[in-house]
Amino acid sequence: MTDVTPQHAADDVPRGLQDDPLEGAPAVEEFFGDRYATVRAFAELLADQGVLRGLIGPRELERVWERHILNSAAVVPFLGEGVLVDVGSGAGLPGMVVAAMQPERRIVLVEPMERRVQWLLEASRAAGIENVTVVRGRAEEVVESVEADIITARAVASIDKLVKWCMPLLSPTGQMVLLKGRSAQDELDRAKYALRKHRLAGEVLEAGTLDGLEPTRVVRLTRQGSR
Repeated sequence: MTDVTPQHAADDVPRGLQDDPLEGAPAVEEFFGDRYATVRAFAELLADQGVLRGLIGPRELERVWERHILNSAAVVPFLGEGVLVDVGSGAGLPGMVVAAMQPERRIVLVEPMERRVQWLLEASRAAGIENVTVVRGRAEEVVESVEADIITARAVASIDKLVKWCMPLLSPTGQMVLLKGRSAQDELDRAKYALRKHRLAGEVLEAGTLDGLEPTRVVRLTRQGSR
């Protein structure tokens, strides 16, 4: 089972993380390795300001690591190479977490709401995440300026809507790697007409993080014939 013994003094922990049982857990630090400090800096900011800025709910403060940070990190093993575009980035999930974990990758955060754009800009500077570009707009509005090798999205819209909005951004060999919940397969089945229209093949993958935590579901959409 996961070791959740805190390692940080109480006055060293931001108020929002104090009640999170995974804060200070050696297993979390081991999971992120040499990127832990940067990931934790972002987690601190999200815990400190997330509720105030309307990015997360107050009941989620006890689960920032599990529900938001590790959940976002679960997508990383399924990402191919190239430019990643996080559509509807919102709080920066999963885009900011991926950027913190993969500083060599160029990541574009696409977000239509001005207050969330401001958060992404401030959080990236404060956490020392330098490989992100923030673009204000909806996916369908940034086609002329953004092209993606990989598109991610979390809690934005149903698969069929994401396909409709995001396909114009996707490179000829690109993939969509979407974070979904327990009903991922049902949602994928309901999107079959959108997938057929755009010649996409879809699969649901189980993405684990720490022992004892429920695996995340990842839906990967690949252009048929591009593998």
